[in-house]
Amino acid sequence: MRIMSRSTPLREVHESLGATLTDFAGWLMPLRYGSESAEHNAVRTAAGLFDLSHMGEIFVTGPQAGEALDHALVGHLSALAPGRARYTMICAPDGGVLDDLIVYRLAAEEFLVVANASNYARVAAELAERAAGFQADVEDRSDRYALVAIQGPRAEEILGTLTDADLPSLKYYAGLPGTVAGIDALIARTGYTGEDGFELFVAAGDAVALWQELAKAGDAHGLRPAGLSARDTLRLEAGMPLYGNELNAGLTPFDAGLGRVVKFDKPGDFVGRAALAPLKDVPPRRRLVGLVARGRRVPRHGYPVVLPADGAVVGEVTSGAPSQSLGKPIAMAYVDTEVSEGVAVDIRGSHEPVDLVDLPFYRRNT
Repeated sequence: MRIMSRSTPLREVHESLGATLTDFAGWLMPLRYGSESAEHNAVRTAAGLFDLSHMGEIFVTGPQAGEALDHALVGHLSALAPGRARYTMICAPDGGVLDDLIVYRLAAEEFLVVANASNYARVAAELAERAAGFQADVEDRSDRYALVAIQGPRAEEILGTLTDADLPSLKYYAGLPGTVAGIDALIARTGYTGEDGFELFVAAGDAVALWQELAKAGDAHGLRPAGLSARDTLRLEAGMPLYGNELNAGLTPFDAGLGRVVKFDKPGDFVGRAALAPLKDVPPRRRLVGLVARGRRVPRHGYPVVLPADGAVVGEVTSGAPSQSLGKPIAMAYVDTEVSEGVAVDIRGSHEPVDLVDLPFYRRNT
C-alpha cells in the first residue's frame, strides 16, 4: 500500500505558483517553481522565500531544561543566553550522529530544538528518554508550527517593512519574539543558504498569510519563491552538511570535521561522551573536502573518488551539483587524510579530474 506524503500548510500556495512537488522525508515539498538556477541566483543577489514547515519543533521546558539538554546533546546548552541559538548534534552512545540540530533558548526555562524532517520523531523520543531523570518536559509541537525562511542580501530590507522588530541589532544565531505583518512569530537570524536571512516560526494557521505578505513586500526587490533544488545547491556552495549525506549514524562529529561542537568541558556526563572522548586528539581516517570539476560532468552522491593512475578508491562523494556561483560542477566528499591533490571522480567508469579545495566554495560579502 502506498503511503501518502504529508502536506505543509502552504501546499495550495505552492500549487498555485506552479511548483513541481516531490516527496522529501515523507512530505510533499516544492522542488522548484520554474528555473532552479533563477531561484538560486535570486537568493545570492536579492532574496528567496522558502517553505521549511517539514522541519520539527520540539520544546524542552522546566527548571532543569538546560541540564537535560546538556545530557542529551553534545553541546553546552545550559550556557546559552536567552534569545540566542546554537548548532549542535544528538549522538548515539557509540558517538554516531543521529541528527544535527539548532537549539534556541527562548527563556530561562524554555528551549526550542529544531530537528530535520526525517529525524524529528526519533529526536523527540530520544530527548524524552534522556530527560527522564531531570525536571524537564519534552513536547513535540511540530504539527502546530509552520516555518518560512527569507534568505538573501535584501532579506532584512524586505522583512523590515513588515515588522517593528529591531532587525539590524539581531545577531546571527539569535532570535526574538515579534510580529510580522501583524502575525506573532519567532524571528530568528538563521539559515541554510550561506546568505544573511531569517527563519520565521509561526502558528500553522498563519502560514499562508505570512507567505503572501512576504511575497508582496518582496516583489519589487527581486524576491522569488525557492524550492528544495535551490536550497540544496545553496547549502552545498556554503559547505553546509546535509543529514543523510555528510552526516549519518555511522559517522561521529569528528569524522565530519565538526568536533568543535562537542563540549567536553561542560558539567556532568552526556550521551556519547565515553565514545567520543578518545577521538578528540586522534586525526580521522578521512576528512570532508570540496571538489571542483575541471569538466562539465557532475560528481554525484555515492560516486567513488579515485587516484587516476591506478583507480584506487580514496574517498566517496557525499553531495554534488552544478554551481551557479562558480559556473562549474562541485561536490563534497570524504577522502583519505593523506590525499591532498591529483584525484578524480569515477563517473560511470570514466575518471573525471577534479581539484580538491577547502570548504566552503562560497562566502558572502559582509
